[in-house]
Formats: sequence, C-alpha cells, structure tokens
Amino acid sequence: MGRVYNFSAGPSMLPLEVLQQAQAELTDFNGTGMSITEMSHRSKAYMEVNAEAESLLRELMEIPDSYHVIFVQGGASQQFAAVPLNLLGKNNKADYIATGNFAAKAIEEAQRYGDIHIAASSKAEKYTYVPKTFNFRKDAAYVHMTDNNTIFGTKFTSVPDTGGVEIVNDMSSNILSEVMDVSKYGVIYAGAQKNIAPAGATIVIAKKSLVDNPENVMAACPTMLKWSTQVASDGNSLYNTPPCFSVYMAMLVFRYLKKIGGVPAMQKLNYEKANILYDYLDESKMFSSPVAKEDRSIMNIPFVTGNDELNAKFIKEAAQNGLVTLAGHKIVGGMRASIYNAMPVEGVKALVEFMKKFELANK
Repeated sequence: MGRVYNFSAGPSMLPLEVLQQAQAELTDFNGTGMSITEMSHRSKAYMEVNAEAESLLRELMEIPDSYHVIFVQGGASQQFAAVPLNLLGKNNKADYIATGNFAAKAIEEAQRYGDIHIAASSKAEKYTYVPKTFNFRKDAAYVHMTDNNTIFGTKFTSVPDTGGVEIVNDMSSNILSEVMDVSKYGVIYAGAQKNIAPAGATIVIAKKSLVDNPENVMAACPTMLKWSTQVASDGNSLYNTPPCFSVYMAMLVFRYLKKIGGVPAMQKLNYEKANILYDYLDESKMFSSPVAKEDRSIMNIPFVTGNDELNAKFIKEAAQNGLVTLAGHKIVGGMRASIYNAMPVEGVKALVEFMKKFELANK
C-alpha cells in the first residue's frame, strides 16, 4: 500500500524527504562505501555527523554557549533516574509537577533517590488541565515539569515562576514544535522518537554550571548515567558507542527544519494544524475534546465520541482510509491524533474530512 497518515504518539512519522535521503545513503554513506550503521563512532565520517547534529540543534533552538548538548541512550524514561542522580548530590530535595502519566513516572523514579515534593497536581481531574498555582520549596535543588503531556493532550502555556530554582523540563513530545527560550531552564531533555528521529537517542541540554559541578552528582550515580561522562568524552556523546543511526537521522531532520525556515516556521504550521482539528472538535456534535481549552496541546489531541463501540468503529474505518494509529492510550481510551512536526497539513485536513463523513453516516 502507499504511504498513510500516521497519527502515532511515538515513534512518529518522519519527513518523507528525510526518509528518502536516508534510504539513498543506507548502503553507502557519503562515499565511505559503508552504511552509517556499520561504521565506527570514532571514524571521521561519523564524528562529523555527531558534530553537525549538535551544531544544527544549537542553531535551531538558539542554545547558549553556556549549555552542554549531548545525545544519550536509554530514552527519556532513563532520564527520570538520571535527573535526580545528576542533580541531588548537594541538596537532596526536588519539587515535581504532576500533569500526566510520564510526569507521574518521573516522580516515582525520583522518589528512589531523594526528598521529592509534589508542588502541584492535576491528577484528581484526570490530568485534563495544567495547574496554575504551585507550592514550591525555596531550598529545592530543582523543579521538574513535563512541558507537553502526550497521553492526556495538555501543555504548559507559560514557564512556572519557581523563585529562582532551576527548572528541569521533559520536552519529549514537543521539542522543536514552537519557539522557546532555553535560558529559562536548567535542563531540557527529550526522547528523539516524536519530533526528531527514530527511537534510540535522547537529547539532554543542560547548563554547564550544573553538569560541571561534581558536587551535584549523587555518589550512587552510575558512570553511564553521568552527564559529565558524556561531555568529557572524546567529542560530546562519544564515551561509548552512541545510537549512531538515530543521531544521523536527527541531523537530517535538523537540516530539513532549517531549510523550511526553522522553528518559527514549524510553529506556524503546527498551530495551523492544531486549529484545523480543534475548530472541528468544537463544532462537532459527535466528537469532543476532554481537555481544558486554555491548556490544549498542539502535538497530541485526544478526542472521544462518548461511546466505546462508536470509538472502535471510527478507529477501524479511519485505518481503512489511510488514517492510522488513532486509538487513544489504554489509560484514557477514545482517540488521539498526534500531529507532530512531520505530519503535513494535508494529513490533518484528511482526518477532519473523514470525521465529518463519519459523523454524518453515524447520526
């Protein structure tokens, strides 16, 4: 069959031209006579890929020189442990904001290592909104937030005022989706498999003042989870064999983003896509969004009919029409359209047109 519109929450679709370039270079990367998956991570060819990926990301996100950028393994979920292990060595207190499933997992993991305080939570309302008031501790080592909530479809619309406490931000499902000020955060981390590349690489952007201070690192922190291990290696992120293919694909995606106008252009497209779908949901008599309007994600859009059988019928028929992976997460059910950077406007329009037809046919 031909290409479909893949609304998966991750791994997500990638730009077609990026996939085609990777396909063309798969057996012979840059005249080396071998695949990027076969070469040494210390070869000149790969080290150039690694360096370009970092340089492009710094440019796209306007990352200050006072931050390290590293590519690590293990997924964002591994950073749930790496964050406290790298930051709670001097002060064993951290505050967390509970806004969804992955925020809850980050809290659970951090509680293994220190005094973890929940500064705000929307759990009682099934994570359908983002808290606006917080109970932060002035002596916390950091505050952890999850910028965009993949499963529940909410997002922060402003940066919490922590009174000067460093913020650690999990941006796995919205990194590079809109312009943001890196300098407002002590650490940003994100799994690659939603807006950047195939699963395998995780990006950590962290203030050098945090990473380079050995007092911040807990004694129990494993060597491979120390951010300082990666930045001290022979070129960033090369302590051991990195997820080479994922980093290479990230480089191609960063080139693509730069070509189309960078993050500002991507932000414009993302809001256009989200508004198309939300406008229809707000006028539909069958479909509705469970999320507070002021906190709606532009990346992950859950919606329901209110009838489980009708939901299942919709998901099945949508797939038959080339609109796939629309089932909501098992925690919440219903449907979810993840419209990450690589989802074209045409894909969202096709989804809305199908929803209109389905609504008419199932009154």
